[in-house]
Amino acid sequence: MPEQKFIQGEFSRKLDDRYRLSLPEKLVELFPVGEGGDCVLVKERPGCISLWPLESWEKEFSKRVELVNLHQQMGDYTDRLPQLQLLGRLLSTGYRPIQLAGKGRLLIPEGFREFLRVEPGQEVMVVGAAVSIEIWHPEKWVRYVEKRMPKFRKILTALSKVG
Repeated sequence: MPEQKFIQGEFSRKLDDRYRLSLPEKLVELFPVGEGGDCVLVKERPGCISLWPLESWEKEFSKRVELVNLHQQMGDYTDRLPQLQLLGRLLSTGYRPIQLAGKGRLLIPEGFREFLRVEPGQEVMVVGAAVSIEIWHPEKWVRYVEKRMPKFRKILTALSKVG
């Protein structure tokens, strides 16, 4: 697996008429894509999707699903069947393996377009999120940042402590 670097930056980009997006070169250089451009596109929250390196997504995803399977086999979810079904539905629709084309071109597939709430020709915000690249509806991005920016110093201090 290529070395994981801290992905950061904020860029405005325009979708073309076929929902294609050219990712900023600066972010693509930091994004550890395997051979063939294999990645995973994930629905994060309404108005935001994220792009993950396939290997790191599979590693994280499989750990969590294994734990859920273990608990299910042990009968831990007999009284939480609706939650288990909801998890299954969200997992079924929440991500899709894709290939990043040359020079960081990305086609946003059906289902993800609607979740992102964008139309062809519309601007989107492309944001480095440390270990992934996020694509945001611009208004959703502004609201997200406004709400969380006051916590920036506290988060930076907590994550940069040694030990």
